[in-house]
Amino acid sequence: MKMTTCRILSLFVLMLNGVFADSQSYTSFFTGNAINIVTPPQGGICMMGGATESDDAMRWFLQRAAGGDVLVLRASGSNGYNDYLYSELGVSVNSVETIVFNNATAAAEPYIHQKIAQAEAIWFAGGDQWRYVSWWRNTAIDSLINDAILNRNIVIGGTSAGMAILGGAYFTAKNGTVTTAEALANPYHVRVAVDSAHFLDLHHLRDVITDTHYDNPVRKGRHVTFMARMFQDWGMQAKGIACDEYTAVCILPNGNASVYGRFPAGDDNAYFIQTNCELDEQLPEICAPGTPLHWNRGGQALKVYKIKGTPTGNNRFDLVDWKSGFGGTWENWHVNNGVFNEAPGNAIDCEVVSSVAYLGADAGISVFPNPTHGALFITASGTDIQSISLSDLNGKVLLQDRQFTGAPLDIAHLSSGIYLLKIHTAQGVFVAKVLRR
Repeated sequence: MKMTTCRILSLFVLMLNGVFADSQSYTSFFTGNAINIVTPPQGGICMMGGATESDDAMRWFLQRAAGGDVLVLRASGSNGYNDYLYSELGVSVNSVETIVFNNATAAAEPYIHQKIAQAEAIWFAGGDQWRYVSWWRNTAIDSLINDAILNRNIVIGGTSAGMAILGGAYFTAKNGTVTTAEALANPYHVRVAVDSAHFLDLHHLRDVITDTHYDNPVRKGRHVTFMARMFQDWGMQAKGIACDEYTAVCILPNGNASVYGRFPAGDDNAYFIQTNCELDEQLPEICAPGTPLHWNRGGQALKVYKIKGTPTGNNRFDLVDWKSGFGGTWENWHVNNGVFNEAPGNAIDCEVVSSVAYLGADAGISVFPNPTHGALFITASGTDIQSISLSDLNGKVLLQDRQFTGAPLDIAHLSSGIYLLKIHTAQGVFVAKVLRR
């Protein structure tokens, strides 16, 4: 077989990689047309649960690139995606380039910045998601990716670790992986490393945490623990999307999510999980360090839409209203003193809840003194506070000011304990945990 110049260069780089990996910050493997072209990508998100990729879902991903340039970003491995994406799936693209980050300093490389700015599609490979988070967050890498999503409508996706980083909250694996048994026994185990600091900004995933390899090993219980931490620590109305291995969820810009897999040849499933908005009190009954998670709420703490993935992707779920679906079944999930349970359920029946942008520590909002014996002062720099509310850890609203005037909030009459303060602004919601002494 006659090799192209690009293929020869890639092989040459492969041979040198073992010698020079420690001295260079990144390694590039390029396949296709070296002349960049500009096409109008069609947007969307493609998430895969790990193991072998779903060819049908990857064709969907490539089609959304509209014949443009595909960029694969990873922090380990090699060029395994290049030929697969460029020539083996039957979808024409201009080029496929894999850039392997060898260390954190690659985030400052102008060449990588240029390639992100030119890509019509970006794919995150599997591996160690802590490298992605620690090497890319708050650098030019996540800024350029977010700009490409917002302003150029690129399609984005990832598998395994590459899927794990796509939600508004995410499991960082900073301290290694965590099992379902460990997470349920102690939601604040050192390896339950969940975070919500701003990273990748995907509209339909802002209040979602993802999980992968759902069937190998079983991860439902640890995923529910992640959601409990989202709800308890940051006041996020937690949602989850998960995929079995060999399963993919592909999301159109309008929020319509299709599920790809091998069913009926394989038992491939995706799960769309949400806190039960039908309940008056939704927070976990017990989510505390060193104590088994208890999130029961009458056996209906979480509502789940389970969908079989098919080669055509006809089964789907709406991520705008989080209740309209086709081809799936509803389940109720709960955790009883550290034991995960699931049972058949009915469709959720709630008002539509739009995705909310949750603000981080850089929002310019201050709550002081905290802890307090009574008065709480709330100030904001660069944003206007519209309303505030204070609730207990069961979600019961205790105080509310719908037209915030700047007056201090008096909580002297409340019992000692921890409360959640939600501060609503035009830019989003800031959540603070308040300790009443």
